[in-house]
Amino acid sequence: MFSSLITENVSLADKNWFRTGGAARFFAEPTSVAEFQQVLSFVRNSDLSVFVLGLGANLLINDTGFDGIVIRSQIKDISIIPSEDEQCELVKAGAGVTIDDLIAFCLERQLIGLEELSGIPGTVGGSVYINVHYYSHMLSDFLVSAQVIEVATGEICDVDASWFDFGYDFSTLHYKRYLLISATFKVKKATALETAYAQGRSFEIIRHRRQRYPAQGTCGSFFRNFHEDEVTVESNGRKMIFVAYYLDKLGIKGELSFGGAVVSYQHANMIVNRGNATSRDIVNLARAMQELVRDAFGIVPQPECQFLGFEKNPLL
Repeated sequence: MFSSLITENVSLADKNWFRTGGAARFFAEPTSVAEFQQVLSFVRNSDLSVFVLGLGANLLINDTGFDGIVIRSQIKDISIIPSEDEQCELVKAGAGVTIDDLIAFCLERQLIGLEELSGIPGTVGGSVYINVHYYSHMLSDFLVSAQVIEVATGEICDVDASWFDFGYDFSTLHYKRYLLISATFKVKKATALETAYAQGRSFEIIRHRRQRYPAQGTCGSFFRNFHEDEVTVESNGRKMIFVAYYLDKLGIKGELSFGGAVVSYQHANMIVNRGNATSRDIVNLARAMQELVRDAFGIVPQPECQFLGFEKNPLL
């Protein structure tokens, strides 16, 4: 039996940054824990595959769509929880809150730390899922606890940071057995001067990102950086793990393209939809990038971008 929360055949092309892809068979936007439980009850009764969508900034959706249910959390509450640490506060945010809105909430209340992640397009749910990072700063540096829901039972669980087993681009949520409801972060109480500095730092990070990276029609970095054991090239005594280093060497920025997809002129590890690309164009371009790196350096970049609706990994 259908819940009023569930809609059918919903286009996803306007719900991801690449602006490509087909429709979801089912789609839901729960606004509370109770609604999340209703949606998951429908999932269990229908034996559906589940995908949780944030802002769609790190995602490529098959042109044929997704034969399951896409859940996009609309739990957007933010609140302050008193902390035993007099120098810090705990801020609890729903999975549907954007990272930029969370940072703004904190700065307005003279709470600092999270501004290091300014300008990253994503929700709390998606950012915790992938342990979003910018240079040396990771979201896991701030998360202390969370509330998750078990897909198989609808049971609500309170967990601490260790439960997530955070790593580079990884958390326990990748196993798809639990979905995030909310997360609680530890941030530092600041003076007015410290807050002004943090606000300026936030503006500068956003300015830098806009200058360095494409702002639309992309998923950001398409390939993850290499692990140290995957590469042999060294610079100043350190393994060269940055995939953009190898892509830059190929001279493909703004040049290599397939259909409506092109490698960004700003960053060699970013693919851009020029306006008429299909997901197949993006896949073909990404495979070409893999092949060029493999042929030149003997290593194959692996995607950081998530895939939805593909029966198998479409890349090498």
